[in-house]
Amino acid sequence: MFIAKVTGSVVSTQKVSSMTGHKLLVVEPYRLEGEKRDLLVTTGRTFISVDTIGAGEGDFVLVVQGSSARLTPETKPLPIDACIIGIVDTVHIDKQSVYDRDK
Repeated sequence: MFIAKVTGSVVSTQKVSSMTGHKLLVVEPYRLEGEKRDLLVTTGRTFISVDTIGAGEGDFVLVVQGSSARLTPETKPLPIDACIIGIVDTVHIDKQSVYDRDK
């Protein structure tokens, strides 16, 4: 599982029938900054992820990959490799806040 920021969406009109009706979002994984460890920074990578919870652009989300992405009731029959399973409210590291959705 990792934290990512939703940076966009994907529209695909031609796809396998089991994927019809599923929202696809572009997510960019984030990591803890190395030296000060007081903020989240991008890894520079992107993934396409199925959204199961109604996330939107700019949200920080929890993403699972691989077989874990197919363990929710909504995604079990889908041919996917990444799934958004939560929207992040806060992140605390070493007793300090490195992300707060409300700020």
